[in-house]
Amino acid sequence: MSDQPRPPRIHDVAKLAGVSVATVSRAISNPAIVSEATRQAVEAAIAQTGYTLNFTARNLRQQQVGGVLALVPNLANPFFSQILSGISEVLRSHHLSLLVMDTTAVPDQPAMTVLGPYLTRSRSDGVIVLDGQMDPHLFSRAGCPPLVQACEWIEGLQAPRVLADNVEGGRLAARHLTDLGHRRILHLTGPEGSSLTTSRREGFLRGLAQAGLPAPDDSHRMTGDFTARFGQQVAAHLLAMPDRPSAVFCDNDEMAIGLMHGLIAAGLNVPRDISVMGFDNIEMAAYCSPGLTTIRQHRARLGRRAAELLLAQMKGQTVTDHVTLGVDLVVRGSTGPCAET
Repeated sequence: MSDQPRPPRIHDVAKLAGVSVATVSRAISNPAIVSEATRQAVEAAIAQTGYTLNFTARNLRQQQVGGVLALVPNLANPFFSQILSGISEVLRSHHLSLLVMDTTAVPDQPAMTVLGPYLTRSRSDGVIVLDGQMDPHLFSRAGCPPLVQACEWIEGLQAPRVLADNVEGGRLAARHLTDLGHRRILHLTGPEGSSLTTSRREGFLRGLAQAGLPAPDDSHRMTGDFTARFGQQVAAHLLAMPDRPSAVFCDNDEMAIGLMHGLIAAGLNVPRDISVMGFDNIEMAAYCSPGLTTIRQHRARLGRRAAELLLAQMKGQTVTDHVTLGVDLVVRGSTGPCAET
C-alpha cells in the first residue's frame, strides 16, 4: 500500500473554507457571482491545501479539448507577437490553452496533410485564422471547429472577421506624405492577392485623390513580400531610378525598415533625401534610426477581440460577422518635408 499522500481535492478546499463544493466551483469558474468574503475564503483554502483544478477531467465533462488553434503565416514575423499575446490573455482567463501553427512551415506538403488533422473538434475547440492566403475548402470539412478570421481574411470563407481598418490606414499614409509636399510617392505593396494589399492600396489611392493628385501609374508601385530583406533589395532599385521618388509608403514596417537600412547604407539621408513610412507599428519601429513613421494597428486589442468572438461562438452565441478596429498615424523621424517644394 502506498504511503504517498493523496493530492488535495475540491472537498478539502470546501471543508477548510466552510462552504459547499458547489460554492468552491463557482468561486473558481466565475468569482464575480460569489461574495468577496467567500472568494477570499476559497482562495485562502486553495493556497493552504495546494489544490489545483483538474482541467483534463473538466474538459472531458464539458466535451472540450481545452485548447484553441491559431494559424499564422510565418511565425518569424514580429507583427504577430502582440496579436497572439492578446489571444492568449483571453483564453487563459477561460482556462484554455493556445496552440500556434505556422502555415508556411512545410511548403512542400499540402495544407490538408499538415493542418487538416488539427482542424477537428478532437484536436481543438476553435480556430483563429490569421492567414488570408489559405484555401477556404480546408475549413469546410465536417467536424471543423468554430472559426474566426483575424488581421486578414479569406474570400469565400464564411466566418466572422476581426480586422484593422486597412483602408483608412492607407488613406492616412497618403495624406501624411502629401501634406508634407510629396508628389512622387512610390507604394511598396504586399503580395498580389493579399487582402491587406488590396485594402491598403484602396485607401492609399483614396488619400491621393483627396489631395487632388491623379491616380499613379504602375511605375509608382512595386509588389513586395512583407520581409525586411525585400525592402533592402528595393533600395538598390530606387538608387538606379532616373526619376527617384521623394517618398515611399511600405505596406508593412519590416519592408520599410529594410528599405531604410539599404538607403542609409548607400549614403542617403532619411528623410532629407527620401521619406519612408510603414504600416503596423511593430516594436522595432520606435527603435530604428531614424524612428519609423507608421500606421499603428492596436494588435493586442485585435487578438483579444478575436478570442472573445471565438469564445462566444464556442458557447453557441450569435456573433457579429465583421468587426473593424481603428488605426492611427504615428509620426517619427523617417518622414519630412519634400525637399523639392
